[in-house]
Amino acid sequence: MTSAAHDLAGRRVLVIEDESMVMMLLQDMLEAIGCVVVGSASRLQEAIEKARSLTFDVAILDVNLDGERTFPIAEALAERGVRFAFATGYGVGSLPPGFDARPVLQKPFQQQELERVLRAALA
Repeated sequence: MTSAAHDLAGRRVLVIEDESMVMMLLQDMLEAIGCVVVGSASRLQEAIEKARSLTFDVAILDVNLDGERTFPIAEALAERGVRFAFATGYGVGSLPPGFDARPVLQKPFQQQELERVLRAALA
């Protein structure tokens, strides 16, 4: 774990991502900075269920899961008052009004960017 990531140590994270390589990369990076991945999902219905039922500090939410927009998941998280950040290769312009102020992890990303986005989401 880098000393810069010390403030993120122990944070519980839900990861919603449909690309297996990106999912593995996120999990590895999160573990490297001391976060605990409490769950992951790659399909919309599974993600909605986990977003509603698991306990976590922050979620990383891919905007597009296998062709389906994930804004219902974002709405469920917002209703619970759970912090989250979007992950996308499409940019902030792909977010609907109301969600366009959320932190965005722009794909492709590096660990420092992941740390920055997590801090922004948790602020």
